[in-house]
Amino acid sequence: MDRKLYMIGNAHLDPVWLWRWQDGYEAARATFRSVLERMKEYPDFIFTSAAVCYYEWIEHSDPAMFEEIRQRVQEGRWKMVGGWWIQPDCNIPSGESFARQALVAQRYLKEKFGVMARTGYNVDSFGHSGALPKILRMSGMDRYVYMRPGIHERAYPAWTFRWQSPEGEAVTAFRIPYEYCTWPDAIAAHVDRCANEISDDNGMMCFYGVGNHGGGPTKKNIESIHALDGTNGVSLRLSDPDAFFDQVKGELPVVGGDLLHHASGCYAAHSGVKRWNRQAENRLVTAEKWATAAGKLCGGRNRHEELTAAWKKVLFNQFHDILAGTSICEAYDDARQDFGYALSVADDVTNEALQVLAGQIEVPFVEGAQPYVVFNPHAFDARMPVQIEMADRKGEFLLLDSEGNQVPWQKLTASAAANGRARLCFVAEVPAMGWARYLLVPVPCEEPVAVPIPEVEDQTPVLENDQVRMELDGTTGEIISLVLKATGEELLRAPSGTLIFEDTSDTWSHGKFHFTGSAEPIDSVRVRVVADGPVQRTIRVTQTRGMSRIIRDYTLYRELPQVYIRVRVDWRETQKCLKFAYPLRMNYLHVRAQAPFGYADRELDGEEYPMQEWVDASGCTSGMETRPSGLAILNDGKYAYDAHDRTLFFTVLRSPYYANHDPKVVEPGSEEYPVVDQERQEFGMVLLPHTDGQVMARLDEEAALLNAPMTILPEYAHAGTLPPKHSLLHVSGSVMLDAMKEAEDGSGDVILHLHETARHETEAKLSMPLFGMETEWHFAPGQLRVLRIAPQEKKVTENNLLEMTFF
Repeated sequence: MDRKLYMIGNAHLDPVWLWRWQDGYEAARATFRSVLERMKEYPDFIFTSAAVCYYEWIEHSDPAMFEEIRQRVQEGRWKMVGGWWIQPDCNIPSGESFARQALVAQRYLKEKFGVMARTGYNVDSFGHSGALPKILRMSGMDRYVYMRPGIHERAYPAWTFRWQSPEGEAVTAFRIPYEYCTWPDAIAAHVDRCANEISDDNGMMCFYGVGNHGGGPTKKNIESIHALDGTNGVSLRLSDPDAFFDQVKGELPVVGGDLLHHASGCYAAHSGVKRWNRQAENRLVTAEKWATAAGKLCGGRNRHEELTAAWKKVLFNQFHDILAGTSICEAYDDARQDFGYALSVADDVTNEALQVLAGQIEVPFVEGAQPYVVFNPHAFDARMPVQIEMADRKGEFLLLDSEGNQVPWQKLTASAAANGRARLCFVAEVPAMGWARYLLVPVPCEEPVAVPIPEVEDQTPVLENDQVRMELDGTTGEIISLVLKATGEELLRAPSGTLIFEDTSDTWSHGKFHFTGSAEPIDSVRVRVVADGPVQRTIRVTQTRGMSRIIRDYTLYRELPQVYIRVRVDWRETQKCLKFAYPLRMNYLHVRAQAPFGYADRELDGEEYPMQEWVDASGCTSGMETRPSGLAILNDGKYAYDAHDRTLFFTVLRSPYYANHDPKVVEPGSEEYPVVDQERQEFGMVLLPHTDGQVMARLDEEAALLNAPMTILPEYAHAGTLPPKHSLLHVSGSVMLDAMKEAEDGSGDVILHLHETARHETEAKLSMPLFGMETEWHFAPGQLRVLRIAPQEKKVTENNLLEMTFF
């Protein structure tokens, strides 16, 4: 056997961690200068580098160094890997974010250096979604290098293997055996450890170079490799990951699905950055859709460059130590600013585009009426609640849809603590990727009088409509019954729970995989009905524990089957974990959670798992012969859950000390170190009881509406060329439209990202009045497709995620 070690010179650089991004910026400059000097001294030295954003930093701050790097790339000695803007967390970003990591980075590499990465590279990320192989392959990469979870956390059949997504897409993966970096001195011991792992003619990769805060290979590193070459029958080659993968041969074992678990506490650490990320992802996608629509339909401005700049801010802050919540406190001041920038751009682009569209919609004049236009950003017809602040005018009013039909509406308490204001609430029905006009018209009368919001007399803690019934305990505030009327079966076997327990693990929760403990008692509870009318009924539950307060508004709409929950938490606990528990009555329970461009099937083993916008538990309430039913929990900013003993546990937050890394132990009650999540936060949840059927597609649609809701705008009366109710783009079946954007090449083409949600083979029909055309495409189970629309030519072609034809 030819014992070969491919020596991979690298400099792992965390741009943010125990330092802020300005420090990381300087470390990138210093590291790259050091690498360039080593290349002058050692003609055989090869450097491997990931994270494309660093090159943009160098391009802007040191053009001369940038040119030196470009020359070394052309020589083949500076190897580009990763193909993403940063080395992100690999569980929390959405599928669309992973797509943009590749789109922005690979096109930058191609433009500036004439190359693109062939090998994905996330050596320090804390676990890896099983969806990544199909995303990598759609981005021009069919290899992957990573390190976590390690062999002490998960067993592997080999260091090199085929990593396969649930849909069957696979890449060749290599797990780094020990470390991706070394000390500055000689590295004989590190080389020996790696050499001992060689088991076939493919050899191994051995990574060297000072890292974490940058640095790169040192003179002693390189000289010790030269000296060790050939000793103990091992050949040491200064090389790169592409060269290693190019020579891999033979049948490799297959590993499927997620690569978990490492640092499970990261899924819930720092609620703020998690929610900023979710908001920015969804609002940028929404902005792109409406900007594209307004541009093609009404000649609206092209805002592509602004949106790209905003996306770069989001992509950078998906770095694994930022988005995981494991950086120093000050780093989140910076992250808040960056996400704020992205959200500001997204909202400005969306508002401008919708104002352009609204200005072309026909709105009739009706004396005393207030018109509204509701916009649906999704490619499916939708019904969802909308609310808007309004003047509380005297008299009775009717709400009419675009066909003149009466629509139930309800007056709610305004956000402003001022007289003369109220909030309009109704359930809007809006066609796919389109709009619907509504009119709030006065009922004629001789002397209009003020109509106050009536006091709620019925304080029974029950929410009920034709589809679902939920009852809360008036003393504890917990849910004691949840009945899906389609089956008449009770879904809960015991009351829900609000669980607060001690969590003394470090910020990452190194070595901890189960988050349980003795629940601390709630000090006080108040339950009251705060709204009840023709549209919805809301029960508010306020719980206190010490200085902390948890407020949940449970709302059931008369026409909808799901329970909306507005959660407000004012948290003042240190080293504690907060979870909501839902003990389910179903047997043969099966748990699934949304993942990037799909979902993951999960064990009920009590381990903390990542999720995205929903987690679902389904089973049979009695025997296998009964109709399956389930409970899905949707959210708009949380990412962690666990399931065991037929109970679904939704993780709300953890409050460790910032950047507390084992073995450092902070004394209880210490005032020296800041604590995570010591603030007020708000997020939304939905409890969606369901039967079997097309539940997977429905969960994605309902979650999309929660995270990217419809927009309601007031409008004035005017003539228009656009109808009062209209769809611009509709996708049929179990296929979701993930993005609609201008093509990167400036051609005027439009790019669509779509994926099949239910892992069923399907034919999807795309009806596109926006482009005056229709098309049908076959989707394999879980397939991700990128379509390029040429509006002028009425032509549809297929691209990869880089908006190029397939390699």
